[in-house]
Amino acid sequence: MNEKTLEKIRAELASVLTGQKFGKIFTLARFRFAIDFRLPDSNYLFISIEPSEPRIYLITRRLRDLEKQSINTTPFVLFLRKRLANAVLESVEKITNERILRFYFLAESELGEIKNYTLVAQLTGRSANLFLLDENDFILDAARETFGSGQEIAGKYTPPNSGAEKRISKEREIFPRGEYKTLSESLDAHFVEREVESVFLAKTHTAQSKLKQEISKRSKLIKKLESDLANHGDAQSWKRLGDLLLANLANARREGVKVFVTDFYDENTPTVEIEVEENLSLSQAAEKFFKRYTKARNALVEISKRLTISKSELLNLNLQKARLDQAIEEKDEVVLTEFLNEKSEKLAVKLKERHAENFTGARRYKSSDDFEILVGKGSKDNDFLTFRVAKSLDLWLHAADYPGSHVVVRNPNRQEIPQKTLLEAAQIAAFFSQAKTQSKVAVHYTQKKFVNKPKGASPGLVSLSSFKTILVEPKVFETKN
Repeated sequence: MNEKTLEKIRAELASVLTGQKFGKIFTLARFRFAIDFRLPDSNYLFISIEPSEPRIYLITRRLRDLEKQSINTTPFVLFLRKRLANAVLESVEKITNERILRFYFLAESELGEIKNYTLVAQLTGRSANLFLLDENDFILDAARETFGSGQEIAGKYTPPNSGAEKRISKEREIFPRGEYKTLSESLDAHFVEREVESVFLAKTHTAQSKLKQEISKRSKLIKKLESDLANHGDAQSWKRLGDLLLANLANARREGVKVFVTDFYDENTPTVEIEVEENLSLSQAAEKFFKRYTKARNALVEISKRLTISKSELLNLNLQKARLDQAIEEKDEVVLTEFLNEKSEKLAVKLKERHAENFTGARRYKSSDDFEILVGKGSKDNDFLTFRVAKSLDLWLHAADYPGSHVVVRNPNRQEIPQKTLLEAAQIAAFFSQAKTQSKVAVHYTQKKFVNKPKGASPGLVSLSSFKTILVEPKVFETKN
């Protein structure tokens, strides 16, 4: 904000604020403030002493918006409230050849004494600050800690030495008012638009960085998988070498690490050279080739599967990148926000799944029908198992009327749980309860979606909105892990 613009703003502020009482201060950011002078039409004095863009003008805002945007009050703001509460603004002056405004206040102390204070808005770039001065221009407090003559608390205030900045400032024209009624409205609209643009650019950078990172990660993974696949070699070639060695155990010729064998699988029966470690017999070398064949064959299946998934993910990421680039070009903030929210939600799901995979607070069993059965080890483990690990259609069991473990039968394919698996899980639930010594125990069972956590309930305590009961003998079988 140059001097010419500031002089116009001074005149505008003086015409509106003179005679008004100093009211509430809203701390909108560390160095941004809105001061209520009890003006009509929800107008407030806005002051920013951020070094990159110091400025001052009137803004129009809803009270609830200012309250929502406000951050924790600073000691400086508390000090201003104490000294200037209900103080009357007598005049607004600009220091000649300086980007500094002085607001002169007449205040009444707690003892009824009349005091004179000056609020100095120093809008001078890196030295921008907000000072409260006493009647003799001594600095009582400052919004920012600054150093130098006339800039420190308890010293007499003098403007900072900024001759170079002043010369540049004088060359600039008054900020255009345009179609707005006042210069304040024009300035406010300009900086709001710049802030919106800044937020959009920040979101753009975040979205692009995240997507670039994911694309890079998938590309590196694909290269690594392809390299691993190549390193394993052709499975059939390893098998062929092993077969040739076994077929030539009696007539193979060895020369150091080279073994010459006849290829009986070729109609021309050529002689084939195979490299074999000197300390290995031909049968041992053949076994080694067969092991490499098994590894290469298994790797081909597993790595190919992972490659297919990774390439599909990379294709999807590139499609997302094209959609994001289009949204940025069209400045479509809705799409950009949706994109960032989707990424956050996916990350939260991944983190939850990772925690579930690494969960060690459960015993693990396998039913006769090959269903996984998880049994909580303690109260907190029961809660985690039920509400973090179990899915809505998993089967949930617990001994009726007795403390005990939560038992979950995993049902990833959403099948109907077989009767035998239900019986075995119920027996386990009875066994891991305080009723394990009884010959028969009632066990409640239901889908996990009908299990709820009462507000304020202790760990492990739940309520069931729907369930059935089965009578079983407490029993446990060998664990899976």
